[in-house]
Amino acid sequence: MSSDGAPRLPARDRPWVMRTYAGHTTAKASNELYRRNLAKGQTGLSVAFDLPTQTGYDPDHELSRGEVGKVGVSISHRGDMAALMADIPLGEMNTSMTINATAAWLLALYIVTAESQGVNQDQLQGTTQNDIIKEFLARGTYAFPPGPSMRLTADTIAYTVEHVPKWNPINICSYHLQEAGATPVQEIAYSMSNAIAVLDAVRDRLASLPDGGGESAMGQVFGRVSFFVNAGLRFIEEHAKLRAMGILWEELGRERYGVTDERLLRFRYGVQVNSLGLTEVQPENNVQRIVLEALAVTLGRNARARAIQLPAWNEALGLPRPWDQQWSLRIQQVLAYETDVLDYPDIFEGSKVMDGLVAQLLDGARAEMAVVSEHGGAVAAVPYMKSGLVESNRERLRRIESGTQIVVGQNHFAETEASPLTADADGGILVVDPELEAQQIEAVQAWRADRDEAAVKQALGQLARVAADENSQENLMVPTIAAARAGATTGEWAATLRDVFGSYRGPTGVSDAAATGPAAAGPTANGEVIPGDGASADALAAELEQLREQVASLTERLGRRPKMLVGKPGLDGHSNGAEQIAVAARDCGLDVVYEGIRLTPSQIAATALQEGVHVIGLSILSGSHRELIPLVMDALRDVGVSAPVVVGGIIPERDVELLKRAGVAAVYTPKDFDITRVMREVVGLVADTIGDGPVANGNGHAHPSAVTTSPLSA
Repeated sequence: MSSDGAPRLPARDRPWVMRTYAGHTTAKASNELYRRNLAKGQTGLSVAFDLPTQTGYDPDHELSRGEVGKVGVSISHRGDMAALMADIPLGEMNTSMTINATAAWLLALYIVTAESQGVNQDQLQGTTQNDIIKEFLARGTYAFPPGPSMRLTADTIAYTVEHVPKWNPINICSYHLQEAGATPVQEIAYSMSNAIAVLDAVRDRLASLPDGGGESAMGQVFGRVSFFVNAGLRFIEEHAKLRAMGILWEELGRERYGVTDERLLRFRYGVQVNSLGLTEVQPENNVQRIVLEALAVTLGRNARARAIQLPAWNEALGLPRPWDQQWSLRIQQVLAYETDVLDYPDIFEGSKVMDGLVAQLLDGARAEMAVVSEHGGAVAAVPYMKSGLVESNRERLRRIESGTQIVVGQNHFAETEASPLTADADGGILVVDPELEAQQIEAVQAWRADRDEAAVKQALGQLARVAADENSQENLMVPTIAAARAGATTGEWAATLRDVFGSYRGPTGVSDAAATGPAAAGPTANGEVIPGDGASADALAAELEQLREQVASLTERLGRRPKMLVGKPGLDGHSNGAEQIAVAARDCGLDVVYEGIRLTPSQIAATALQEGVHVIGLSILSGSHRELIPLVMDALRDVGVSAPVVVGGIIPERDVELLKRAGVAAVYTPKDFDITRVMREVVGLVADTIGDGPVANGNGHAHPSAVTTSPLSA
């Protein structure tokens, strides 16, 4: 009820900031898209960057092949950022940038671009995601080791609090944790533990300020931290999760950081609702999924999102088109302007059900946060949390595979009419011009040739000097902004820091995942268990046992266990699918080699040759399969590896034949949710390759009669 007891508010609440996560190909093309979206009623920008920009590579770097402009816009220097924001008044705009490892750099480019518009940095409003710990856990676009990465994060926060006070310098992201399979308890606990690690690092960086300035600044730091959350289809529980996060956040502020100002203690969050549950089959069902998920973050006034961006209905198929993004924006506008969700006080206040759910989640989250703390905090606990996510995601997939968790159109109610939404020549998705990459390479090379090279070298030298002194109190944002002004590129900035900080390969979480048993019974959307669940789980367990027997027979013939290499070529860091295939292969008895993300075709081929693998699985979700898979196939042939190759990812139907012509034996997409069936087919490929003749490895050489083990063997 409102303060006067009336069921309605005296005046409707203002709607949340409405964004569309957008950006593709070039800065010029994305700028045109942004201005069209703003004209349609969008009230803030949410910038999607391509993978080279996110991981710190220029378009002409080897690892950028096939990735330029695919999942976002390519930004290499201040000229690109100026083109991206042309005719958009940055002094008035609220801009969110999904950028992490290179967040300091992209913010610097934004600041320099604003200066060129005559806008001082203290007037800028927006958000840099800047949450590097979740990159090690779930998203994979890290660039530097954890320690230096946290220093960059802390320096960005410290700089903005002093110089860009309206800016949210970090979004603590629980969104990507749920996309990686996190339960609500894990999502709360891991994101709050992450926030503690970040705030402690900032406190350490501020400790040197004179006259206790660091301590007094922590309140402002705490108040500028925001969250980027997920909201799944179980929207009542998801709303309870958000209320629980608000309670924990206020507790942390008061008890750990001494914050007393009520305004600074508010749990401020933006949201993109769940993409993990969107399906490739019957994709029209994704529209109602998105609408229902939006209710979790809009129904309850006391835990309502401050900014919302909704995915497009076709994200399980490929890249959305402008029309698809408009549909998602219109969903927000109908919800805000045609319904009465903004008319009332908090409708869950006093609800015993909601209070009980919140208490349950709080108990679980506090217990899990204590475990993370026992591991040494979020940075040290990355391997523990990563394994937990892999395990939770595996349980989720097994519930879907066994039918104990209903997914309409996928494992139940699969009969359907042909969808007109996917009937066009491109299958209802955006197709990026393959010539774009060459154009961007030419453009960045022209930029380098036309700048003051001496000024760039001097600026990057200063950046290296500050970075090299671990005890320096100089803020890394200062030389970063100077390098942006001088005309340095994204790749040069990151390479300078890589030379100082070193490189890093994150944990995969696969080796510590528990061995698979029968699928656990799971609830449907309404918490009920459907008839026959136990029979489905039993059948799945029996099928897995038969598969293990088949692998045991192959092992006997080979003299060792068959070995599978799981690889992720290119810069795509979304490794959930690859991890699940690696775990499933191990569980059915295969030896598995999985080295994680960000591999070149030559690295994959060299590993395949060295390990003597019998089958190779490649995973790409970034849309770069058309370019990268043929390169991997060529590299394998060059070193004499003849093992069959299977490919998984978000791959349009029209591309399947292209990959098979390149030599790929099988292609799997999100519709292939039955992982046991996938593994049965993979094992069948191995058996077919071995045939009835002399036993040989995947490289055509005879194996010694000994059992060897891979780094990930059970």
